[in-house]
Amino acid sequence: MSDKKYNDKLRIGIIGCGGIANGKHMPSLAKLEDVEMVAFCDIVEERAKKAALDYGVKGSKVFKDYRELLKDDSIDVVHVCTPNKSHSQITVDALEAGKHVMCEKPMAKTSAEAKKMVEAAKRTGQKLSIGYQNRFRPDSRYLYKLCRRGDLGEIYFAKAHAIRRRAVPTWGVFLNEEEQGGGPLIDIGTHALDLTLWMMDNYTPKYVVGTAYHKLAERENAANAWGPWDPNKFTVEDSAFGFIVMEDGATIVLESSWAINMLQVGEAKTTLCGTEAGADMWDGLTINGEQFGKLYTFKPEFAAGGVDFYEGETEDPNILEARTWIDCIKNDTEPVVKPEQALVVTEILEAIYESSRTGKPVYF
Repeated sequence: MSDKKYNDKLRIGIIGCGGIANGKHMPSLAKLEDVEMVAFCDIVEERAKKAALDYGVKGSKVFKDYRELLKDDSIDVVHVCTPNKSHSQITVDALEAGKHVMCEKPMAKTSAEAKKMVEAAKRTGQKLSIGYQNRFRPDSRYLYKLCRRGDLGEIYFAKAHAIRRRAVPTWGVFLNEEEQGGGPLIDIGTHALDLTLWMMDNYTPKYVVGTAYHKLAERENAANAWGPWDPNKFTVEDSAFGFIVMEDGATIVLESSWAINMLQVGEAKTTLCGTEAGADMWDGLTINGEQFGKLYTFKPEFAAGGVDFYEGETEDPNILEARTWIDCIKNDTEPVVKPEQALVVTEILEAIYESSRTGKPVYF
């Protein structure tokens, strides 16, 4: 726990000013009144300059080397939005420099790197959280409350869904195994798995069997949401699947793909089967069960409408994530996404890759 009191605005530094910083972190932080973005760092200096112009306060600083940014003692919080390869090193350095850290998902390329992050947070007493914003969606929050109240009973089987039919990200370093550590499994599978483990409140895997494929990646001029990918640069898997058995006997099936011949597609969705009821997110959130000898299904209404042409107000999950994160620092409470939970996600993803490589189950 931190002993620092924050009466004024929290001062934030952004490390990595690319897609996810511009798409999520900076626009969300800009909506909060009790923070100000004062420093921006990117190995491409022009990106940092543009971010400072778009989101920074007057006199914002720009850096090419994150170590220089960390020397600024006036910065309270750092958001790490770089490729996966550098998450661990930058996060550990930032925690050691006395900054609280929000690191973009996945936590790290490897479980060893992720463990270093958890240890650094404990050692320094600084807050650390990972950017799993799908926990903040209205359907996720509703289902989580049902699970915690026990409405589903014991959840003994679940599926974590992260399937795109043809949507391979062709920009940045997404296709680069060295920078990212993997493809769809570590990119979008990580969200679906985080959501599923969180709902189950189960973080003790026993063993994992996994398969990763590089089947459609070699196609020239393939149909794709963002235009054809370059097969020569596609060094990660195009699909990966995991069969996870937990210590208490529960089973989770994880499916992830950027390119597969399947029509049932969806990202960051979960299917849960409990002794009292089940739930899935395929067509909105649907709960199913049995009551008075009859089967039932029900769908909660998340549009707060009731008036023509007005759907009601619901807070953007990205903004809610940012607000909850900043509140946990100011009020000295636990973050919603705990680093220990994100570490288990990384351990399972790593085990799926290892099992695929060796053709054997991986035991924890």
